[in-house]
Amino acid sequence: MEKNVPIWEKACLTIEEAAEYSNIGITKLYEMTNHPLCNFILHVGPRKRLIKRKEFEKYLSQQIEI
Repeated sequence: MEKNVPIWEKACLTIEEAAEYSNIGITKLYEMTNHPLCNFILHVGPRKRLIKRKEFEKYLSQQIEI
């Protein structure tokens, strides 16, 4: 039995979930998370990256353009 957690209750989001949640494209999210000072990214191993939802929301609320 698989339990689905709503996106707004998850601590971390995949790039695809973050794109759906924020209406920002996947390519743009990869570009943003490639920046060395990105504080809302969580690396899981060498290839997987997750978006820390609360930090991502805070980052977006402080931006006027991305």
